[in-house]
Amino acid sequence: MKPALAPLETLYETKRGKALPLPPRLARLYGPLRMPLARARPHVISNFVTALDGVVSLNERGHASGGDISGFSAQDRMVMGLLRAIADVVIVGAGTLGADRHHVWTAERIFPSLADEYRQLRTNLGKRGPPLMVVVSGSGRLDLSLPVFKSGEMPALIVTTAAGAKRLRKPGAPDSVEIRAVRGGDAIRARSILEQVRRVSSGKLILVEGGPRLLGDFFADHLLDEQFLTLAPQIAGRNVGDRRLSLVMGRTFAPRSPLWGSLIDVRRGKHLLFLRYSFPCP
Repeated sequence: MKPALAPLETLYETKRGKALPLPPRLARLYGPLRMPLARARPHVISNFVTALDGVVSLNERGHASGGDISGFSAQDRMVMGLLRAIADVVIVGAGTLGADRHHVWTAERIFPSLADEYRQLRTNLGKRGPPLMVVVSGSGRLDLSLPVFKSGEMPALIVTTAAGAKRLRKPGAPDSVEIRAVRGGDAIRARSILEQVRRVSSGKLILVEGGPRLLGDFFADHLLDEQFLTLAPQIAGRNVGDRRLSLVMGRTFAPRSPLWGSLIDVRRGKHLLFLRYSFPCP
């Protein structure tokens, strides 16, 4: 018999925003969860788990997921499910999709034992159906037979380039998958991603789940409002030139343009810290 999931201990909370109507079991496990009041543009959050030395993915075959970093923590998966449950849109890059090819980015999939509570939360929030799944791929080299596209569990949008769209629009592509091309070359800016998302979804809460290059693009365009960060007490280590990933890749900010966040929430779950930072956005 598995041990009962222990509630998180709130160590610091700024109590900004409106408390969401969590079902009793989720409220007991997480505590109050507040989100900013509605505004004109979507509120964009991200969720990652990192080792003490900043590694978010070992990037090795069979060991590329966040589970290897968190120690496959049930509490971390509970929080992942909670954030997916309140999201209108979930965005991932092609690399994140490749690291877990058989996953579907719903709350129920990441923590099945709380599936009923996650569904009740979405109902409480007035959300109909699952969030929109957005996959970003410049090349368009995606396997459209993967469950995230074929299962029908989530509506799917692929944001790509003109060349990528041409590659993806082929006979046999699922009718439920929408493909949108951005203007320009091979680089897809975060601002362009949100423009395409807003043409498909009127949702006000967007969750970015990676990878580190995609997250770096959102930070570079000053479109990331909040970072949820689980800190795991692991030293992963790295060799010079290895492929292990840190929270942000492909972008540098300091010393010329450092991005400073404000700590707004800290919770403890056994040996993990669940941190939440806000970042100024225009």
